[in-house]
Formats: sequence, structure tokens, C-alpha cells
Amino acid sequence: MRTVIFDLDGTLADTSVDLINAANTCFRGLGLGDLLDPTQDAAIAVRGGRMMLTEGFKRAGDIDPAEIDRQYPVLLQAYAQDVATHTTLYDGAMEAVEQLKSDGFAVGVCTNKPEGLAIAVLDALGVRSAFGSLIGADTLPVRKPDPAPLRAAVERAGGDPMRSLLVGDSITDLDTSRAMNVPSVMVTFGPAGMAVADLNPDALIYHYSELPAVAAELLS
Repeated sequence: MRTVIFDLDGTLADTSVDLINAANTCFRGLGLGDLLDPTQDAAIAVRGGRMMLTEGFKRAGDIDPAEIDRQYPVLLQAYAQDVATHTTLYDGAMEAVEQLKSDGFAVGVCTNKPEGLAIAVLDALGVRSAFGSLIGADTLPVRKPDPAPLRAAVERAGGDPMRSLLVGDSITDLDTSRAMNVPSVMVTFGPAGMAVADLNPDALIYHYSELPAVAAELLS
């Protein structure tokens, strides 16, 4: 079965505000105030918790790897308590998922967000059951860009890894698809915007309504 696997943060859903609020909880706890801006720093947010902490401490003038390690669990706990207050699915995302399924594709999610948090987000958005698989950062011993999580996401969705593609928004997603030698599709409406064109993916989409036709062409 042909399979389309989706990244989560910045691809299926805009999770940036809730992520940044969790990071700012750490900074406020240290008396540093809100070091990240929910609007201006969206592209940093979808690169992960450690990246947010690193950037915040950089702005505070002191990047201490040990402090990042100490604050990371605090960030995860804060985020777990508030995963979807401001999180929204990108326009047309679930319509595209349902069209793909109607066209005979399997669909799944492969994210570098911890699995439990990814499940919590999808549950909060009411869409978890739409996907045949979900692989998170800690589901396997390795994470993207290692191809093993993508392969597992395809197989658990009931698909053939060599007849699959990955929809994403970052160099990590591109490298993952290339490591497995499958097509990559980049969304231009995530925090990275049109900068994803510089990655030279196999296809760009400007709205989710384009994805079913693009997937059919790439996996023809």
C-alpha cells in the first residue's frame, strides 16, 4: 500500500505558541522572564525543546549545557499540562488525510516530539484515530533523521516503505526521507515559510488541498 507519513509540529499542526509558552515557563522560573516570543520565534519552537532553551539562554547571555539538561524535563512537564490551548491544525490538513485514505493510501505520523506528547496533541485536536501509526522521538532507540522511525511509521500503518513519502517542514524531515530513499514533500505554510524551497524537496505544497494529487504523482 502507498503511504503518506506526516511530521507533526509545523507540518500537520501549528504547535508553536504552546511550545514557546512551555519554554518561557522555564525561563520565568529562573527569574529571566519571557525570553521567547510566541509569534516571532515560531520557527525556533518547531525545532524542539532543547533548541528553544538554547536560544533563550543565548539571549540571556549564558548557554550552560548543564542548565539546558536540567530545564528540559521542566519544559516537558509544563508542555504536558497545556499541549493544545493555542494549537491548531493547518487549513485543509484533515480533508487531505481523508482524501488520501479514500484514494487508497495509508497515513501515519512520524515526529521528533516524545510519543506521549504527540498522542496528547492529536487527542486534544480530536484526530488521533485518523492515522494508522504514530512514531515519536522515544518510540524507538533512534529518531529522525535516522530512517528507522519513518520506516516503522510506514510499516505500522500497513504500508510499503519503498512506496511511501514524508511530508515535513525542515531539513530533518528532508534528510530522513533521503536516508530512506523516498520522496519528500515540504509545506510552505509552516513557520519556515518559503525557506523550505531552498532544501530542494521533491515537491512543495502551498495548501493541503494539493497533497493528494502530489502524492499520487510521486508514488505513481
